[in-house]
Amino acid sequence: MSISVSQGCCFHCGLPNIDGDKYPVSIIGQTHFMCCPGCQAVASAIVDNGLESYYEFRTELAARGDAALDNTMSKLAVYDEPELQEEFVFEQGKDKQIQLTVEGITCAACAWLIEKQLAKLQGIKQVSVNVSARRALVTWDNDQIKLSGVLSRMKAIGYESLPFQSDNHEASFKKEQKAYLKKLGLAGIMTMQVMMLAMGQYFDIFGNIDAEAISYFNAVSLLLTTPVVLYSGSIFYVSAIKAIQARTVNMDVPITVAIIATYVAGVLAVNKDAGEVYFESICMFVFFLLISRYLEHRSRHKATEISSNMLKLIPVTALKMSDGQWTSVLAKQLITGDKVLVKAGQSIPIDGIVIDGKSTADESMLTGEFEPVKKQVGDRVFAGSLNQQGSITLEVSNGLKHAMMNQILRLQEMAMGSKPKVALIADKLSRYFVSAVLIISALTYWYWWSQDDPHAFWITISVLVATCPCALGLATPSALTCAMAKLNNIGILLKRADALEQVTHASDIVFDKTGTLTEGQFSIAQSIFVEKDKAEHYLALACLLESRSEHPIARAFSLDNVALPLDESQWQISEYRTEIGKGIRATVNNTACLIGSKRFVLAQLGISQDTLDAQASLTLTGANVLLAVDGEVKAAFWVTDTVKNDVIEVLTRLDKYSLRILSGDDTSNVEAIAKQIGIRHAFGNCSPEDKLSHIREQQSQSRSLIMLGDGINDAPVLAAADVSVAVGNASDLAKNAADVILLNPSLHSLVDLIEMAEKTKRKIKQNIAWALGYNLLVLPFAVSGVLSPWQAALGMSLSSIIVVYNSTRLMR
Repeated sequence: MSISVSQGCCFHCGLPNIDGDKYPVSIIGQTHFMCCPGCQAVASAIVDNGLESYYEFRTELAARGDAALDNTMSKLAVYDEPELQEEFVFEQGKDKQIQLTVEGITCAACAWLIEKQLAKLQGIKQVSVNVSARRALVTWDNDQIKLSGVLSRMKAIGYESLPFQSDNHEASFKKEQKAYLKKLGLAGIMTMQVMMLAMGQYFDIFGNIDAEAISYFNAVSLLLTTPVVLYSGSIFYVSAIKAIQARTVNMDVPITVAIIATYVAGVLAVNKDAGEVYFESICMFVFFLLISRYLEHRSRHKATEISSNMLKLIPVTALKMSDGQWTSVLAKQLITGDKVLVKAGQSIPIDGIVIDGKSTADESMLTGEFEPVKKQVGDRVFAGSLNQQGSITLEVSNGLKHAMMNQILRLQEMAMGSKPKVALIADKLSRYFVSAVLIISALTYWYWWSQDDPHAFWITISVLVATCPCALGLATPSALTCAMAKLNNIGILLKRADALEQVTHASDIVFDKTGTLTEGQFSIAQSIFVEKDKAEHYLALACLLESRSEHPIARAFSLDNVALPLDESQWQISEYRTEIGKGIRATVNNTACLIGSKRFVLAQLGISQDTLDAQASLTLTGANVLLAVDGEVKAAFWVTDTVKNDVIEVLTRLDKYSLRILSGDDTSNVEAIAKQIGIRHAFGNCSPEDKLSHIREQQSQSRSLIMLGDGINDAPVLAAADVSVAVGNASDLAKNAADVILLNPSLHSLVDLIEMAEKTKRKIKQNIAWALGYNLLVLPFAVSGVLSPWQAALGMSLSSIIVVYNSTRLMR
C-alpha cells in the first residue's frame, strides 16, 4: 500500500510545502502540490510517461528534486529511482538493460549515429538500435553511469527517448505520424500553388507575360515556398545537423545541401531580378521526399506492431486473493506466489501454474497455433493467452516484467542488435556512398562551370538528389524487421538476427531424439529386477530418486505412471547430485545409490555390458536406465517414447540436408527410431561431451550445422552449433543457449524458419541490387543534365518506396 503524506507537505518528497499551491501537479485525477520546481518537474515526468501508479504503491518518500536543477535534467533524473526502474529495467548479470522508444529516427544512419555516440560513454556495454521499430536496446554498468546519463546523451545528440511501454510507444508513433501529415499537407498545398504559377510562365497561358509580371510571380512563389523549406523540410535539416555534429555524414546531408542551395539561389535571383528560380522543384522535392518518408514510417510500424500489440493482450487488472477475498489489483503489481483467479472468457493476466480448475487456453499469440490447449492442475499458463472454458486459479510464477510475452519482445530487440554481415556491409556502403555523392556533385559542378554552362548549379542539385542512397540504407533493416515480425507471428523467436543468414549456409541438421523427434511423454515399457522379491522396493527407490530430477525421462517414474504408493518419510536422502545428461547419485538410508543411463552406470561401476549380463544372468540389450545399489545393478528399465506425428513429413522436406541424430539414449533404441523415420546417421549413448565432440569434428570439416534440442544436457552442444534451435517446451538452460526458440512443439516450425531465412536473403539481395542499380543507372542522366531536380526527387522517393514495399511482402 502507498504511504500517506501529511497535510501541507510536498506530495513527492514529504518535506514542508512552504510555497503552498505554487507548484501543482495532477496525479490520478487529483491535484497535489509540490514544494519546489525540482519536485514538480520529477512528478510531472512520472505522470507524463504513464508511471503515476508509482505514487499508489510506493513504500518510501522520494528524494527532494533539486530546485536549481535544469528542468530537463530533473525530468530525466526520475528514471534513476529504483521503484520506477523495477518496471522496465532488466538485470543482465552485473549490468542493467533497458529498451527505449526513440523519437526522430529516420534512417539507418540515425541508428549508426546513436550507437557510436552512446558507445563513447564510460559504462555503456552494448547499444543496438532497431530503425524500423524506433527502439534502442541499451546495456550499461550502473556503477559507472546512470540511466539519466544515457537519456541525457540521447537528448544531446538530438533524439528524445524514454523507456519502452507499448501504450507510450504507440502514442509516440501517432505523434510522429501527425507531424509527418502536417508537414506533408503543407508541402502538398504549397506545391500546387507554386506549380500553377510556374506552369503559367512555362506555357505562357496568361499571354505575353512581361518582366514585371514574372518578377511578381517569382516573389509570390518565394513567399509560398518559404514555409515548405523552413517547416516541411526541417526533418531533413535536423537529421543532417545531428550527423555533422557527430563528425559524420548521413543520407540527409546531400538532401539538405540540395534544398538549402536551391532555395538560397532562388532568393538571390528574386532580389537581383535576374537568373533562374526553381521554387516548384524545391516544393515538389520536399513533397515527394515526405511522401516517401511517411510511407516508410507506416510500413516500418506495420512490421513491428504485430509484436508490440502482443502486450495489449495482457489485461491491466487481475483478481488476487487478499485476506481471504478476491481483490482487483494492477497486473504489474503481482509477484511470485500470489494467487490469481481467471474466469472463463478472460485473458490470463500473468504467467503462472494452475493450482485449481480445468480449462482450455488459446495460446495462438505465442505459438501461431489456434488449436486450444488443455490446462489442468500443474500446467503452465502465459500472460495474454485466453482462458476459454472454466475458471482456473493460478499461482504466479513470474512477475509481469519477466512474463513470456515481455521476454519475446526483448528477444526480438536483442536479435536486431546482432546484424548479419550483409547488413553491416550495406550500412558501411551507404555511408561511403553519401561521401561519394558529395564528391561526384562537386566534380559535376566544376566540370559544367568550366564549360560555362549556365545550368551547372541545377545539374549539380539533380546529382545530389538523384543519387542519395536512402534506399540502400533501408534495404537490410526493413527486410529483417518484416521477417522477424512474421516469424514472431507464427511462434518462432530469434535471439540474433544473423542466425537467419547462417541458416542459409547450413549443410547438416542434427537432432536430439528425446523431446525433439519424439513426444517426450515417457513410460516404462519393460523392467527387470535382479532380486524379484524386492521388485517393489527397487521400483520405489527409482521413483524416489527420479522425483527430484528435471530430465524428461524422469516423468516415466512418476508415481501416477507406475501406480505405486510411496511414503517419503521412510527414506532419508543425502548427498543428492545430478550429473547433467547422465544420471543421479545419492545416499538413501545410508546406502549408495545410482540411477541413470546404462553407459553412465556401467562406467561408474567399472564393468562392461558382457560382465553385467553374466553377473545378472540376464540379457539387458535395449535397456536404457539402470539402477545400482551398493555397487551392484539391481534393476533395468526400458523407457520408451513415441515419434511425433509430423516428423516423417518434415524430414522429407529437409532432404537436401545431411540429417543425423545425437542422443544419450541406448544405441539400439536410437537406431530403431532412426530406421522408423528414415535417418541414416544415428548415434546413441552420447554424453554431452560426446555430442560436443561430434559437432566440433563436423565443423572442422567445414560443415555448417543446425542443432535442435530441448534438454539441459543439450545446452553445451547448442552453444557450439552454428545455429542452435530450442524446441517446444525446452528447458530454460537450452533456451538460453539457443539462437532460435520454437514456441510451437511441431517441427513444421523448423521448415518455416528455413524458408523464411531463404526468402529474407533473397529480399535483401533484391533490395541492395535495386538500390545500387537505381543509383548507378540514374547517375549518368543526372550528371549529363537530362534530369531536372524534381524528376530526381521523384525517382529517389520511388526507389525507397519500392525497397520498403518489397520487404513488407515477407509478412504475407
